[in-house]
Amino acid sequence: MSKHILIVDDDKLMRRSLAFSLEQAGYRSSAANSAENALQLARRDPPDLILLDIGLPGMDGLDALRRFQQQCDTPIIFVTARRRELDQALGLELGADDYIIKPFDTNVLLARVKAVLRRASRSAPSAKTKSTRLQVGKLVIEPEAHTVSVAGKAISLPPREFALLHALALEAGRVVSVDELLARVWGAEYSGESQAVYVYIRWLREKIEEDPQNPKRIITVRGVGYKLSE
Repeated sequence: MSKHILIVDDDKLMRRSLAFSLEQAGYRSSAANSAENALQLARRDPPDLILLDIGLPGMDGLDALRRFQQQCDTPIIFVTARRRELDQALGLELGADDYIIKPFDTNVLLARVKAVLRRASRSAPSAKTKSTRLQVGKLVIEPEAHTVSVAGKAISLPPREFALLHALALEAGRVVSVDELLARVWGAEYSGESQAVYVYIRWLREKIEEDPQNPKRIITVRGVGYKLSE
């Protein structure tokens, strides 16, 4: 099962770089350019760990930390350019799990991520109390096992296609806009790059539709977005 890492940083290049490194290391990533957007994303698709910048526009990282703690019990690593010891002491006192200063070595960050996730799994050995299994008609998604089946037949999906299908399944029966899918699956820095969604929708249909040219599950709502239907 791929762990889901949420990146919260207002630097577009940093978000892309971190997302690439995390996905190369086998994680699933999503990204937000503000704390407000990150809180919304985390409600819809809870992360296993959050990489949180302190110097954010609007709500800063220290305030965001408190909000995340109220919303979910997710480990947080501060990733920031601020070097003052006060920030570090305050961040850790408020409940951050670790702290790393930009610029940093990617291998060091990945080691910190692995260590925090390992500590979190030890401190919470029991599985989540309620199942996250999603079923839409004959389509069944098991997010924790990272498996998909249609009418009992297992379907193999790479991480990004799985994340896209999962995002649609969370809103089954509701039209999800292309911009919302971009933000939730690719990250805020991909805003306007709608072609990525079109391509991945086509690939998904080839795998889960009986007739990809006449889709019955992933429905296009022209001018709006896509809807996962039973």
